[in-house]
Amino acid sequence: MNDPRRTAFWLVLLAAAGTFALTMGTRQTMGLFLSPLNTATGLGLTSISLAFAFGQLWWGLTQPFAGAMADKIGAGRVLFIGALLVAVGTFITPYMTSTWGLILAIGVLAAGGSGMAGPAVLMAATTRLIPPERRGLAAGIVNAGGSFGQFAMAPIAATLMVSLGWASAMQIIGLLVLLCLPAAFVLRGNALQAAPAGQKVLGTRAAIGDAFRNRSYLLLGAGFFTCGFHVAFLATHLPGVVASCGLPTVWAGWSLALLGLFNIAGSVTAGWAMSRWRMKSMLSLVYATRALAVLVFLLAPKTGPVVLAFAAVMGLTFLSTVPPTAGLVAKFFGPANMATLFGIVMFSHQIGGFLGAWLGGRVFEATGSYNWIWYVDILLAVAAALVHLPIREEPLRRAAPVGAPSA
Repeated sequence: MNDPRRTAFWLVLLAAAGTFALTMGTRQTMGLFLSPLNTATGLGLTSISLAFAFGQLWWGLTQPFAGAMADKIGAGRVLFIGALLVAVGTFITPYMTSTWGLILAIGVLAAGGSGMAGPAVLMAATTRLIPPERRGLAAGIVNAGGSFGQFAMAPIAATLMVSLGWASAMQIIGLLVLLCLPAAFVLRGNALQAAPAGQKVLGTRAAIGDAFRNRSYLLLGAGFFTCGFHVAFLATHLPGVVASCGLPTVWAGWSLALLGLFNIAGSVTAGWAMSRWRMKSMLSLVYATRALAVLVFLLAPKTGPVVLAFAAVMGLTFLSTVPPTAGLVAKFFGPANMATLFGIVMFSHQIGGFLGAWLGGRVFEATGSYNWIWYVDILLAVAAALVHLPIREEPLRRAAPVGAPSA
């Protein structure tokens, strides 16, 4: 078994961040393919958005079960299977010509595989393998890996679409995910390694029961719902937002790239700040910033530079919620059942993601504008900023030395 003291810090981070870069980068570039899929299949924007929205929901639903599997049989095996499913689902998507076919390829295979190789398993594996005093920074770096994947893969996907066509571009993006397979060896291990010596690991059912009886954990999950709504709407419909502003497609590709690039800075900063500020206060600040940024964007003229500036600000807050949210789960319960418990919080995130992706297409087809979705996004962000304030930021089982991260 891997010993956290003997496993190289940067090797673990390279494996986890690299995996997240490839799986998240693939998912977050799918918005570029929404219009070509609609044109090729003739199914309509609502049907295509439904497949993407189901993928958001399934990605979240997969994570508690993937986390429980990782806690029992080891993260490496779960990550390996997940990466294969992402590659297969993405590769076969161009062959799908019906709504149910797209739901299978995008929503079940690719999204489910990405959930298995997603933040619940990756954050838990990193927490298990990294010393407590370095976990905050590690969480920020791993989360930044997903952002780097979006920054790198969005322009690649756009270039491939122009030169090879959208179908070949999607298949090549899917095959690139296989590059993360060696990371499964580095991140192997299960929850038994996270337990203090001589202490029995709390069972999955008991750990979930403890979590659901805790008000702070429930508030954390409620706030993360808003994050999912916001992130999924942007990832799926930002190219459509750019097009509705009357701007060429190149601005859409670069807006997605900037979203990922600036999220690298936001994620690393969030990880660094976890050991210095209260995590619940950081989360409130991030959600309040989102609400203000969207309001300013709605009032500003819709030019290319304005869109890029908006994408940059959104990038700073895009997934910077993940390190402090994961940190709070680890602080509440310790690392032993973290994959399962953070996976449940991620499911709340993805319920919001389902609504953000699906309603974006639905509202645009009904009104010809995304404005009403932006209004809802502002209200949810304000609510999320407020709901984190009552959270009690302390370990919930003080008698057990759970080895929570310093934050």
